[in-house]
Amino acid sequence: MIKNVHGNTVDHLGEAIVAGRYTAGASIPPEPLLCGELGVSRTVVREAVKSLVAKGLVSTGPKVGTRVLTEDHWNWFDPDVITWQSKAGLTPEFLRDLQDLRRVVEPAAVRLAAERATAQDIADIETAFAGMKRAVEEGGDYVTFDLRFHQGLLRACRNRMLVQMSKALSALLRTSFEISTTRKDGPKNSLPLHRAVLDAVIEHDPAKAEKAIIVLIDGARDDIEMVLSSRRRLPRLNLPAPHLRAA
Repeated sequence: MIKNVHGNTVDHLGEAIVAGRYTAGASIPPEPLLCGELGVSRTVVREAVKSLVAKGLVSTGPKVGTRVLTEDHWNWFDPDVITWQSKAGLTPEFLRDLQDLRRVVEPAAVRLAAERATAQDIADIETAFAGMKRAVEEGGDYVTFDLRFHQGLLRACRNRMLVQMSKALSALLRTSFEISTTRKDGPKNSLPLHRAVLDAVIEHDPAKAEKAIIVLIDGARDDIEMVLSSRRRLPRLNLPAPHLRAA
């Protein structure tokens, strides 16, 4: 999606803050400097700052200018904040926070999905699973279909707040899936685990669905912890997802 001047300005400043180029407690450059640096009007800069205030990244006040707030003020459910953190690099602390969130949210959401999923919801999840299976067997973009599978489960829970929360989880989900693709036979071995979740939703069996998704989540957590302990480089989410080779 192509952003307008306002969106690009918010992105520029937000990425700079999350990446630490403007540190907590420091002031961002004054309007005239930002206007010159970014080639935008004062109105655009002011509106961008308002957006950053709403996301909890900065505060403004008379005589103190626009100051960067500490991370505990940031809105971690804002998709832009998640995207900026992903571009800056996923830290172990960030990933573990997201793992905890996923372990709390996704089993409850899948229970609801097993109770509430419509025929169209199930068809969408089936299509995503078929894409995963095809990527394993013939090569291709496994990660994107895996992400669609889990997003489909969250949509099927028919709870607007849980669906909104899925935007924050997407960074972890994609990271988990990319890590799993680096393990020998990781995607292949995960297919029956995904099938078990889908079958439980089709059967409208909440307890079975919850148990199956917990197995899947705990396996992903173990994969991430293995990578963190090995100090291997974490995936960068601003790059295209890797493709599997044909089996």
